[in-house]
Amino acid sequence: MTAIKESSTIQENKQYALDNCPVTYVMEKIGGYWKPIILYHLSTGTKRYSELKREIPAITEKMLIQHLKQLETDGLVIREAKPVVPPFVTYRLSNAGNGLVPVIHAMATWAFQEKDGVFSKK
Repeated sequence: MTAIKESSTIQENKQYALDNCPVTYVMEKIGGYWKPIILYHLSTGTKRYSELKREIPAITEKMLIQHLKQLETDGLVIREAKPVVPPFVTYRLSNAGNGLVPVIHAMATWAFQEKDGVFSKK
């Protein structure tokens, strides 16, 4: 795979959008298929990995681990490992992640209304 040239026009345009468009910034943090779903399930409280996997059965282990790491790196999720055997690891929303809860719940509300035909043209 080739390396991305950091000074390319595409990278400059992407950085400009990240700096100047709040929607682009949010989508950079929570974009993709699984991140909003993970955030939605964590909005109800602290969960262990196995609980998340059970609540989101369609996600592969690789994708769940990868997205949890990305959400942690972006400061939206806090991973807490207790020094016991066997390992006891929990995930919860950070303050920034909690700030997204109204957005995630608004998305869920919209989905329920859309499914119920509230927005359909008659």
